[in-house]
Amino acid sequence: MNSTLNRKRGFSLIELVIVVVIIGIIGAIAIPRMSRGTAGASESALKGDLAVLRNAIDLYAAEHNGSFPAFATVSDQLTKLTKADGSVDDGTGKAGGFIFGPYIRKIPPMPVGTKAGNATFADGDTVAEGTGASGWWYKATTGEIKANLLATEVAEDGTAFKDF
Repeated sequence: MNSTLNRKRGFSLIELVIVVVIIGIIGAIAIPRMSRGTAGASESALKGDLAVLRNAIDLYAAEHNGSFPAFATVSDQLTKLTKADGSVDDGTGKAGGFIFGPYIRKIPPMPVGTKAGNATFADGDTVAEGTGASGWWYKATTGEIKANLLATEVAEDGTAFKDF
């Protein structure tokens, strides 16, 4: 009777193998889904950052008689107070006639690709997309802004990040 009690208290080898197989199947399903979620979050961050930057540029143009921020001062013109002529706040603020903006708190860093973390601009009027070390490609003549990434850097659906 004593030996029967000992056998009933433990798990058999087959029961343990079944549990391990079930855990393996769950892991095989869950791990790829979690990694896809990370990639999707980066793509969403890029789309959101581009929308914010495009809105800020459009609002700047609306308040500055259709002129887009100049390439040389785009960061300052979007993040600081400006006058109607586009000059950036010299420290006098609204008392000095700087009544427009700021349009965005800070330039967001590139969230994806080889230039992730870079919040600078490439001059879209003089350089090709994807060149240089800058995170964003900005064309001051048209107000166009894109991810400054190569065509080979693509989202999960195969769309190039530079085409977002």
